[in-house]
Amino acid sequence: QFKAIEENLTKAEMYIEKNKNNLMIIVLVIAVGFSAIFAYNKFYLEPKEVNASNEIFMAEKMFAQNKYQEALDGNEQYAGLLEIIESYGSTKTGNLAEYYAGISYLKLGDNEAAIEHLDNFSSNDEILSPLAKAAIGDAFSEIGQNDEALEYYIEAAEMRTNNFTTPIYLMKAANAAFTLGQNKKALKFYKRIQEDFSSSNEAQNIDKYIARSSSSK
Repeated sequence: QFKAIEENLTKAEMYIEKNKNNLMIIVLVIAVGFSAIFAYNKFYLEPKEVNASNEIFMAEKMFAQNKYQEALDGNEQYAGLLEIIESYGSTKTGNLAEYYAGISYLKLGDNEAAIEHLDNFSSNDEILSPLAKAAIGDAFSEIGQNDEALEYYIEAAEMRTNNFTTPIYLMKAANAAFTLGQNKKALKFYKRIQEDFSSSNEAQNIDKYIARSSSSK
């Protein structure tokens, strides 16, 4: 056993000696790669994130006041959401600006632009993530694409399970399915609201929706 180990060590030493130049290059490339990533995050991305956070303040304020066009466009004093997306799209703030822009366009009736910006937004937030998906569903519903709306409502309902957003999106999904004549699917969503979210606002009159879907099967 010792002899076998010694032979393997010798082979390894010979391999290293034979390929030491290539191995040194590999180690150097890895080291340079890690250094480049660190430098990018530390000296480029972090300062950019700080600037974006500062610049979005007024646009967020306009959004909160339902001044959606002002939030999108900005003015001479502050950057609008569209400018922030263009300048800081790679940052977390730029990503959040995509959400604000999508909702703003939805409120203004520009559903295609709303879909584009909301689709660019990504998040793991418990509330914001399904909210964005459901808003895309609302935009598709507004332009009469109910099949797509249903898909996004289902996705929003299944992304997170909580007593606040889930029953809302289940109800939207159920109503969209009923509109499409998919009564069996609608009934399944209505019953889930009744069974799993009985204390929600959506469950208060759920019996009539269940009866409607059952009688239309």
